[in-house]
Amino acid sequence: MSFRHFYWLAVFCGAVLFGMAAAAQDVGSPSLVPLESVGQEVTWDRVAESTEDVLTGPKPSLFRLSRLRDELVTWRDQFANGSEINSGRIATVQSQIAALGPAPEEGDEPAAIAARRSALEEQLADLRAPALLAEESFARANGLIAEVDALIRGRDAQTLTTRAQAPINPVHWPGAVRDMGQAIDVFWSGTISKIRADIISGNLFRTLPVGLLFLAIAGVLLARGRKWVLGLQSSVDNGTARGKAVWHFLLSVWEIILPYLGLLALVTGLNRMSILGEGGQLLLDAVFNGALLIILTRWLNEQFFPLYGDDGPLRYGLETRRKARRVGTILAWLLAASIVLTGLMRIAEPAEISVSVVLLPIQILLGYMLFRFGRLLRTDPAVPEHFDSEDSPPKGRARRFVGILCMGVAIATPVLAAAGFSDAASALFRPSVLTLAILAVVILLQRFVNDLWELRYREPGQSSGSLAPVLIGFLFFLVALPLLAIAWGARIEDLFEIWARFREGFVIGDTRISPSDFITFAAVFAVGFLLTRFIQGTLRANVLPRTKLDLGGQNAVVAGFGYVGIILAAIIAITMAGIDLSSLAIVAGALSVGIGFGLQNIVSNFVSGIILLIERPIGEGDWIEVNGTMGYVRDISVRSTRVETFDRTDVIIPNADLVSGQVTNWTRGNAVGRVIVPVGVAYGTDTQKVISILKDVAMNHPLVLLNPEPNVLFLEFGDSSLNFEIRAILRDVNFVMHVKSDLNLAIEKRFAEEDIEIPFPQRDLWIKNPKALEGGET
Repeated sequence: MSFRHFYWLAVFCGAVLFGMAAAAQDVGSPSLVPLESVGQEVTWDRVAESTEDVLTGPKPSLFRLSRLRDELVTWRDQFANGSEINSGRIATVQSQIAALGPAPEEGDEPAAIAARRSALEEQLADLRAPALLAEESFARANGLIAEVDALIRGRDAQTLTTRAQAPINPVHWPGAVRDMGQAIDVFWSGTISKIRADIISGNLFRTLPVGLLFLAIAGVLLARGRKWVLGLQSSVDNGTARGKAVWHFLLSVWEIILPYLGLLALVTGLNRMSILGEGGQLLLDAVFNGALLIILTRWLNEQFFPLYGDDGPLRYGLETRRKARRVGTILAWLLAASIVLTGLMRIAEPAEISVSVVLLPIQILLGYMLFRFGRLLRTDPAVPEHFDSEDSPPKGRARRFVGILCMGVAIATPVLAAAGFSDAASALFRPSVLTLAILAVVILLQRFVNDLWELRYREPGQSSGSLAPVLIGFLFFLVALPLLAIAWGARIEDLFEIWARFREGFVIGDTRISPSDFITFAAVFAVGFLLTRFIQGTLRANVLPRTKLDLGGQNAVVAGFGYVGIILAAIIAITMAGIDLSSLAIVAGALSVGIGFGLQNIVSNFVSGIILLIERPIGEGDWIEVNGTMGYVRDISVRSTRVETFDRTDVIIPNADLVSGQVTNWTRGNAVGRVIVPVGVAYGTDTQKVISILKDVAMNHPLVLLNPEPNVLFLEFGDSSLNFEIRAILRDVNFVMHVKSDLNLAIEKRFAEEDIEIPFPQRDLWIKNPKALEGGET
């Protein structure tokens, strides 16, 4: 077994031991303290009643609802393990009741046993009461959380569907201009006043050196960071090292990291100098977010629409890539402008209609640019030669669909904003752009994994036929789902709620199966499976070759151990996971009967396969003949046996045919076999001389055994020859055809030396009407 197998075996063993320790801790730890003993039940009832009053009372604020929800989640987490309260004692009392046996259906049982049974049942009911109360409280907390979430979602939906004043109305424009001027004036005057005050107090001169240092660092990183990365990428492209695509992508990530560090240094420097006035921090945060958006968009542009090197993931031509880069850059700058203007307007706390009026031109331009971007996505790139002109690659359909959605969002956003649904417009546009960015990152990560796979196999294109990159890409998509949900307005609390419901699992009969049970089952079964394979490899390589078992017996032992090991691994995994399948026994029994009738041939072959492994009438490597098929046994599986014929074709024979039919095994037990060579000589030949020559030829062949010695028989008087036959025992019957050929060559040579004629059939042809062949009359 390789080191990699040992590594994974160690990992799975560690996981199982950890799970066993946790399970042991759960079972062996002191019973959970009932709620009544610590006086928590009254507190919980007060919290629950307060929440119910809020839900049924006047319209509460979102802040209060959030606080109540957090408190409910805390209580629910305490109740989550309520079913484990007194679990150890409950198991003990149940075993005691089971030891007393069932109560008699007729007649009275002894008074002492009846009294003991009654006491134990009363004790069991008392022990179960705290767990039942905890489960009831858990259900109540769960329901209240669901009600709070529904109320919050209803508020959000009401906000999106509420129509405010239309910013397209010219009546609101003067007020918007006035509010914007007021915001600028507040920021500017506040900044000037702050600088003057710091100069007078001397605080500016104390903080100026450190602030300038951070600003200098920010300037270097923002101005030179990207050029450094491009220089390193150029060195990689001009080099001869493998994996250029991998290193190129890893270096490109620094095009985000270095400017991001520069922005952090810029914000830190300005904060250290403390020169921003009233609302300055709000505007600085907006500038930081807008600049970061531009940096990320520039990086995505370079990855998807490069001007040099490959064509990018979408395989567009150079001119289309140029257009896409321009559109993406303008989109980023417009979004950054909307973020900065929103932060600037919030300084003066203007009316919402003023913010909507200021942002309306930008939203119209954003819609126009997004529409152009959607049209570019609908443009088909150069189709590879192996696709028909009418059937584009599968990625093309998804790309065109995304392009259509972008065009729809681009049209709807300005219309909603102009009609007064500013919140709905923002809730539609920004999540759409974030979704494009998240999907783009997922595609790039998938491409990076493919490049890594090609680097591993050291040949381009090796990743296209591998399953692992596809599974890793699917994992990336699953990780992106929570991000997509947050982008479209889901709260972090909603995601935690979904995770909590997922952890609760589902109920089958009286058994609740949770994801942790699946993880435990998978870990234990994986350990059992790997341990079985490890022992099989040890038996096959080190143990069984030292025994007297033949190859077929060794394979049977290894296969049988594999079946038993996998079954035991499944049973132990189910037990360790705590999955009780007793409630499914009746259903399983009915299914087994139906499966038995419907799959009786498969069951018959399965049983026959087990019989073959136990009795071993045939083994791998045996030369057999069954149903007119002759060849070597290459594999004996549970359902069928694979036989390789002499013309190198595989014949799959059901195991039932091998058990119930007639099978000829030429090599079972040993490889000794007989060869028969017929020989004919002309009439008049000395028969004793022929027998002597044939016997001498047979005895001189190296594969012919001398004990028993070969025999030559004079069988019959044929039509044209005297027929003899050589019968000899071979050391290895697998070479019977080669021996037969060698004997025929030797016989022909000796007959030629002894002038013995090998006859051939002769026929006399009588023609009754020869004139008919000449065209005469008959």
